[in-house]
Amino acid sequence: MQQTIVKLENLSHRYSQQWAVKDISFEINRNGILGLLGSNGAGKSTTMNILCGVLSQTEGQVSIDGIDIRQNPEEAKKRIGFLPQQAPLHLEQTVDEYLTFCAHIRLLPKRDIKAAVEAVKERCGVAHFSNRLIGNLSGGYRQRVGIAQAIIHKPLLVVLDEPTNGLDPNQILEVRQLIKEIAAERSVIFSSHILAEVQATCHDIIMIEGGQVVFKDTMQAFNNYIAPDSLIVSFENAPSIEVLKSIPGITSGEQVEDKTYRLHFDDAHQISEKVVLKSVEEGWRLTEINLEKSSLDAIFAQLSNKRSSQTIS
Repeated sequence: MQQTIVKLENLSHRYSQQWAVKDISFEINRNGILGLLGSNGAGKSTTMNILCGVLSQTEGQVSIDGIDIRQNPEEAKKRIGFLPQQAPLHLEQTVDEYLTFCAHIRLLPKRDIKAAVEAVKERCGVAHFSNRLIGNLSGGYRQRVGIAQAIIHKPLLVVLDEPTNGLDPNQILEVRQLIKEIAAERSVIFSSHILAEVQATCHDIIMIEGGQVVFKDTMQAFNNYIAPDSLIVSFENAPSIEVLKSIPGITSGEQVEDKTYRLHFDDAHQISEKVVLKSVEEGWRLTEINLEKSSLDAIFAQLSNKRSSQTIS
């Protein structure tokens, strides 16, 4: 039987009269990376702040390794490592000073602190910056130090809120790899509003929109759900948009560049082949044709509408 690391039951929280999250429930039962995906303001940060004991929920229950975080917060928090969106770094301290401080506030025994600091520096690739002021580190290395403080006490659960925000492409790849290595030994919740980040990193996904869970499954199931809904097409002898919209299955379209169009379509079969054949027949000289996936906003809308219709029925 798998160990339940995290359990949220009917979690709800209200700021004044506004519900930030409403009736959220899920469990995490194993090591690996769970993606928490949602647009800005969807309720992700509120959920994570409650999960980590930073905020007390209005309703519902949260337990970490079977410990209720409201009834026994100290014991529950010993099992959690948290990197908020704004990493809680002390820029005037060196890497060693800061991580030693973090080890103390995580209540590690004094005899174990030095070894814990050395181990976490090595794991996060910052050992060569031991005596460097954090304020003098690049964004990528600051983020590594932030992750180091979150795992220094070897928690069962690590919660990372937008951990790749503001990093350049190379730094993003490095931090992704570090997170995957950490997840081999513990459960990780990876929050982001960027679909590509979650797709590249996570095995399972929970999608929150409007404070409610609108999707909960594996990343593979989610990717299967995202169907293409538009074509990008370019022609040497481009027809008018009205002519393109007359092709059976095309529902709407707009001009993107001089001879390039975005064509939206319904569930018509073999829409690409229809456009290619029409181009050959009319001598349009097709130079590009690419399927586009649904935008993230469109996916949120589809899932929210689907959930609403299921609730009403």
